[in-house]
This record gives sequence, structure tokens and C-alpha cells, in this order.
Amino acid sequence: MTRLRALRMGLAVRLAVAFAGVAVITALAIAIATPPIVGRGFAAMQSAPAAGVPSAGGGNGPGHGLGPGAGSPGVYAAQLQAETSTTIMIVAVMAAAGASLLGVFIARRIARPLVRLESTATALAHGNLGARSGLSERGDEIGSLGRSFDAMAADLERGDTARRRFFQDAAHEMKTPLAVIEATAAAVMDGVYQPDDRHLGTIRTQARLLSRIVDDLRTISLADSGALPLSRGRVPLADIVGAIGTTFEARAAARGATLTATAPPSARLVVSADRDRVLQAIAAMVDNAIRYTPAGGHITVTGGASPSSAAMARIEVLDDGPGVPADGLKFVFDRFYQADPGRDRAAGTSGLGLAIARAIAEAHGGRTGVENLAAGGAKFWLEIPLATAD
Repeated sequence: MTRLRALRMGLAVRLAVAFAGVAVITALAIAIATPPIVGRGFAAMQSAPAAGVPSAGGGNGPGHGLGPGAGSPGVYAAQLQAETSTTIMIVAVMAAAGASLLGVFIARRIARPLVRLESTATALAHGNLGARSGLSERGDEIGSLGRSFDAMAADLERGDTARRRFFQDAAHEMKTPLAVIEATAAAVMDGVYQPDDRHLGTIRTQARLLSRIVDDLRTISLADSGALPLSRGRVPLADIVGAIGTTFEARAAARGATLTATAPPSARLVVSADRDRVLQAIAAMVDNAIRYTPAGGHITVTGGASPSSAAMARIEVLDDGPGVPADGLKFVFDRFYQADPGRDRAAGTSGLGLAIARAIAEAHGGRTGVENLAAGGAKFWLEIPLATAD
């Protein structure tokens, strides 16, 4: 709002200066032209009595005629005043015309980028999200407006691209379990497969995966719209870390890995959070770590104060896996992103777990992050606000 107010003030000042300049130029032209015109008139008036007043000796010689006008000195003065006034008016009109032309030129220079901005906005409204104003190089208020407009257009384009990619990825992710369900059911109906528990189990597994994808899509949709329901309360950080250890210890062991959950030693680390939602976010990180940690590896879950903010608590998940490709670090929390494109959803994952973790953290006013460890593996972390003292 402050920036918009400054932009309005700057543009108003420029327009005021332009109009004032036109007025000053007009007044200056009149001021320059008026003295010689008036001076010439006064000089003519001063010479009129000498030419038009009768001489002392009487008679009708040359000195007895009137001055330059064919009448009395009063008539001549009136004619001279009219001529002077007319001349001044002509000069004023010419000055005003010239200043107006200059004003039109200035106004067009001011209006041209606004017209360009309007045409760009029209292009955006008709679906050309790649349109830009081209005003970002200007150093004035119009340039500031152009940069803000282009930034908005870029955000719209990125949002549209992400939306298209999201629907494409969602359709792709749903297509796989649907295809498996259809193929298995058709094979059973055609007698190719026996309707035994193994094939019925395949259908049930894929149906559950499909249901999970739908639920995860709904969660992300609610988070994007700011409508993700949160039942916030005071939750000890040790409670969250301990619950994660209890939930995933056996699963990690089934994969041949070990999991250690270290609760924060300080009882003062209490967060303001929806316990179930935070557990859901950390579970997505731990689930990812277990899937990428080889047999004999180790997963560590720790909780403590954030190293970057005294108002935040941090939960970290470290693993011994291959780490995240350097070019994928900034995409790892994106929807349906996979560091290994060759992996399928056989493990029952929707590809939305880490995206949901980020959405939950941001809904709490926190954030997520990831980095590769020097010794190998990756560290995922989530930060959420600490609860204020009662």
C-alpha cells in the first residue's frame, strides 16, 4: 500500500510539473513579448502631441495637422491601445498554442507507457500469460509500476504452468492404479486370473493408493486456499518426536534399517501446533527416508530449537541414503517430484507426501528445508512456531 501511494504521488507530481511547465512557458512568452509591444505603443503616443497640436503662431501649416491618425490625439490613443491589446492577444494565443503542443507532447510521453501497460493487461486477460510490459528498464515511477506488473504476470504464468503440470501429474498418478484395477478385474472376469485373494488383494491395494492420492490432493487444495483446518494447541516437541519413533521403528526394521528418535532435553520446547497435522508432515519425511535408506542404514529423528530463529522449533530427519541430486534440491517439496523418475508407486505412496509436509508447515507459519550431508545422505527439517508463555 505504501509503495502504491508513493507511485501515485510520484505520478501526480510529474503531471503537476508538466502542467506547471506549460503554464510557465505561456506566461514567459507573454512576459517577454509584452514590454517591447507596450514600449512601442508608448513611444508612438508620446510623439502624437508634437505632430497633432497646433503651433503657437496659428495658421494651417504642416505643424497644424493631426498626428499619425486622422483624428484627435484621443482617437489616436484609443487606436494605438486597441492595436497593442490585439498584438498582445495574438502573442498570448501563439504562446498558448506552442505551449499546448509541448503539453500534448509531454502528455503523450507520459501516456504512452500507460497505453502499453493497458494493452499488456488486455493480452493477459485474453490468456497470453507470456505478455510483458517492457517498462522494467525505466527508472521512474512508470518503471516501478511496470516491474510490479511484470512480476505479477510472471507469477500468473508460473501459477498457470504449475496448475497445468499438477493436473497432468495427478492424471498420470491416478491413471496407473486405475489401469491396474481395470486390467486385473478384466483378467478375473475373462477367466485369465482366478478370483483368489492374491488378485483381489492387488485390486484392493491399488484402490487404497487411489484413495490416498485423492485425500492428499484434497489436503493440498485446502492448504493452497488457506482453508486447511488446524486444531492448534500447546504440544511438547518431545511428544511429537517420541510418537514418530514409536510409529516408524518397526517399519524401519522391516527394511533392514534402524531408526532413532531423540527427544529434546528441554521441557520448555512446546510448540503451538495441530499435533496430528505435524505428525503427518514428519511422517512423510520419515517415510521418504526409510524408502531411500539401504539395508544396514540408519535414520535419526531429532527435535530442538531452531538455529535460525528463537521463536521456532525444528524437527530434523537424517538418513544414510544416496542424498538428493543437486539439481533437485529446490524441487524436492514440489508435488509428484521424484529424485528417481524410474521409481513407481508400488510402495503405496502418492508422490505428495513432502508437498503436504511443506503445506502443513506453512499453514502453521513455519517452513521446511532439505540439504545433503557431507558424509552422505540427506537431512530434511521442519520448523514450527514455539508456543508463547501463558
